Amino acid sequence: MAAPVSLAGRVISASRKLSRFLINSVFIAQAGTVVHNMDTERPAKLEFAVQMTCESCAEKVRAALEGKPGVKSVSIDLSKELVLVEAALTSTEVQSLIESTGRRAVLKGIGGSEQDLGAAVAMLSGAGSIQGVVRFLQLSEEDCLIDGTIDGLEPGPHGLHVHTLGDLTQDCLSCGEHFNPFGKQHGGPGDSERHVGDLGNVVAGPDGRASFRFEDRQLKVWDVIGRSLVVDSGEDDLGRGGHSLSKLTGNSGDGLACGIIARSAGLFQNPKKICACDGVTLWEERDRPVAGKGRSKINPETPPAHL
Repeated sequence: MAAPVSLAGRVISASRKLSRFLINSVFIAQAGTVVHNMDTERPAKLEFAVQMTCESCAEKVRAALEGKPGVKSVSIDLSKELVLVEAALTSTEVQSLIESTGRRAVLKGIGGSEQDLGAAVAMLSGAGSIQGVVRFLQLSEEDCLIDGTIDGLEPGPHGLHVHTLGDLTQDCLSCGEHFNPFGKQHGGPGDSERHVGDLGNVVAGPDGRASFRFEDRQLKVWDVIGRSLVVDSGEDDLGRGGHSLSKLTGNSGDGLACGIIARSAGLFQNPKKICACDGVTLWEERDRPVAGKGRSKINPETPPAHL
């Protein structure tokens, strides 16, 4: 038989429940400062090309990953210089763990535990030094994983949204409205009344970096390929701010950086070692712009690859 609960115990329990309610109420009242309510611990599989030439290299990489919080499993193919990591960490965090060994790593593919349902990536760039990479992985028919890192932001929260158009002819100004196929009002990621493209806020730390990993149940990879992703100058009030723009855009200011969402490789779908058009290798590409001056391997102004 269970021991009887004393009156004091009931009072303490009720007090704890009241405290949790009040704390949650504060978070709801300050919803714009909550990044996401679907931050996820569900692991994804990340395929990295890693510069390894010997067994000791592979063992150092394994030691840097195994046993770390958030890392579920590690598989290394030394002959192909590939490392497959199943983890509930951002791709940037996993890459940093690998590169702590002194080996360079490049993410080649991303996948889930179920069949390949699609993956996409947006390379963001904007004024000044703002740049970032955000990846989308369809984990199931319902859930999409969004994994990204954006650098060069002012510290604090910034609205993140998928926009309707993949048009960068006028930078972020030509990306159109938030992706809103059902004609709803603007809201937060956990709201039923929201644009499909409403992804809430990402928070930049004192160093200007926002690193995030969360799931969304309305966004689908197959619906957003060819559209654009925009990070804004200010905080998204998630439709709760009372401003005239709150129910339209979240009053999150102008677009700071943007990029077109393109299909990306799933696991073991990217055999690239060298770009045939300009001779840039997988490793050299990290030190070169995507296009333009400095891209070509034969350009004397192109910096050497730091292997």
